Amino acid sequence: MIGVCGEALIDFTTLEVSGETMFVPRPGGSPCNVAVGLARLGKPTAFIGKISRDRFGDMISSHLTQNGVDVRWLVRGGEPSALAFVIPESDGGHAFSFYGSGTAEQSLKAGEVPDSFAGDVTTLHFGSYSLMLGSSAHTYEQLMRRECGSRVISLDPNVRPSLYSDRQLYRERIEDLIRFATLVKVSQEDLAWLYPDDYNMDIAERWLSSGPLLVAVTLGAEGAVALSRHTVVSAPGVRVDVADTVGAGDAFTSALLARLDGNGLLTRHALGSLSGESLEDAIGFANISAAIACTRQGADPPSLEHLRSLGSPHS
Repeated sequence: MIGVCGEALIDFTTLEVSGETMFVPRPGGSPCNVAVGLARLGKPTAFIGKISRDRFGDMISSHLTQNGVDVRWLVRGGEPSALAFVIPESDGGHAFSFYGSGTAEQSLKAGEVPDSFAGDVTTLHFGSYSLMLGSSAHTYEQLMRRECGSRVISLDPNVRPSLYSDRQLYRERIEDLIRFATLVKVSQEDLAWLYPDDYNMDIAERWLSSGPLLVAVTLGAEGAVALSRHTVVSAPGVRVDVADTVGAGDAFTSALLARLDGNGLLTRHALGSLSGESLEDAIGFANISAAIACTRQGADPPSLEHLRSLGSPHS
């Protein structure tokens, strides 16, 4: 089982109706999207986080359950749900406007996570701004520290400057957490904000030398590059008619983890000796999943059945 740790919230995405721009509430948050993506790809997955007892929290809980995500460690609290308005930009990207202070996803306490996990929890994935804000930041850091010696730790910083704008502190925080990670996925946009004067590969190599066994950098339409201790590989992007890029990076992450796990490679030992062929296969599969997500509105990662129906050589 893969445990996914981090925030779940409500994304308000745009929809054009009779010439008017409407906002539609959809369950989201990077870790929530990763958990759903993993479950849709047939991987036993549990969500470890806190959501509100309000109506938006009900939407999130139902979304996770309906997609087959195990919610035994999902905590409900009296704090409100966080809301994010997703604003399309002219370059095809998105701006995020977040609303909420003292919200549920930032309020997870140490006593609200399991004291231990059974042996079937082989991997813990951590993500996004819940690593930076509120009591959740400390709770997840302690969980990562506690489990890094016995499980694969996956990390996606998924930087959100609009919520935490101090670049130096953000960078220091991520670098501190990377020491406990086995696998790191990061986007080129994240790296450009964190290190505006450095090259992607230089940063990835520095991160790799600080502890992880694998660093994958997504390059948008250009695909992805991944570095291990023994090899560097790249895989081109998949050309599609883009409807929405929200959640594409999360679809990549879930597919990367699922592919590695399906090939028996999501272990510390295996990640330490990955062949170039195996790594290229994994990021190629992840690129396909991310491309399919881009053809859909909102964060909507593909299922394994959908990938197989396309006749993909990676599926």
